[in-house]
This record gives sequence, C-alpha cells and structure tokens, in this order.
Amino acid sequence: MTGPPAYRFCPCCGAPLDCRILKAGEPPRLVCSSCGFVFFLDPKVATGVIFSYNNGILLVQRAIEPSYGKWVFPGGYVDRGETLEAAALREVREESGLCVRLTRLLGAYSQPGNLVILVAYAGEVTGGSLQTDDESLAVRAFPPTEIPWDQLAFPSTVAVLRDYLALPGVR
Repeated sequence: MTGPPAYRFCPCCGAPLDCRILKAGEPPRLVCSSCGFVFFLDPKVATGVIFSYNNGILLVQRAIEPSYGKWVFPGGYVDRGETLEAAALREVREESGLCVRLTRLLGAYSQPGNLVILVAYAGEVTGGSLQTDDESLAVRAFPPTEIPWDQLAFPSTVAVLRDYLALPGVR
C-alpha cells in the first residue's frame, strides 16, 4: 500500500489498524492492533456485455466519473452474492434498456495498479427498447469503422472491443 491506509479502524473491535507485512512477497496488509483481524483490500469485480445493435456495436456514454463523457459497452460492478452472468444482464438492462442473451465469455481483463477485474461477455439482443439511465449521457450503436477509439473510457474497453472485433463473423 502506498500512502496512508484508506481504513483506520478494525471493523470487528474498533481498535486501530496497523499496516504490516505478514508474509514475505505479499503486499502489506491492514491488521488490527488488538484482535489481530486482517482487513484484506480485495479487488472489485465488474462485468459487461458487448453486442451488435442496428448494424453497429452498442456503446454507452458515461455520465459519471471516472471517465465522464467517454464511451464504454454496458457494464458495471457485481453485487455481493450475484452471479457474473446475472450482473452482466442487469447492467445491460439498466444502462441501455435492452435485454440480451449471453453468447460467449470473451475473457477476464485486469491491469497492474487497477483495482477492477472485468469479466466481459459477447451477447445478442433479445428484447427491450433503447434508453439511457442516470449513469448515461447517450447510448449509440457505432459501426466498427466509426468506433471512437480515442474517446473510450478505459484500457479494458479497448481490449474488449478488439477481442470482440476479432471474433469470426464480427465486422
């Protein structure tokens, strides 16, 4: 961990947390100075779906930070106890108004220093009607030749789009 820890007190007993190395080769951990509870700061898991819509690839323009105003395929965080697939379907419905069927797992994406692990799926539209939500400025289908590569929200957005476009039958 660099800088001061984000959490200062133990969620079990309220005593101060210390930053310690518990095992050689592992990062420092937050450890309770009283009860010994180890506060693991785990990554967040997000999921998303990329799919064709009206002869293009559907992207959402973000109305929230990070990357306000940039484009991304529908997706978001997985809630505790929710399956990856259910989260992917929920996020598409929330962010685009569309219902999709997941057709394949594209992959899991992570970058050093980024706390988010993204699990991306390819899908196909099965219903719904296109709309935005409070996290979206716009929703639009881009033909592959018009994807705004310089206005994509995250490195994972670029990686997923490239992997999707490389699939047989896509383009």
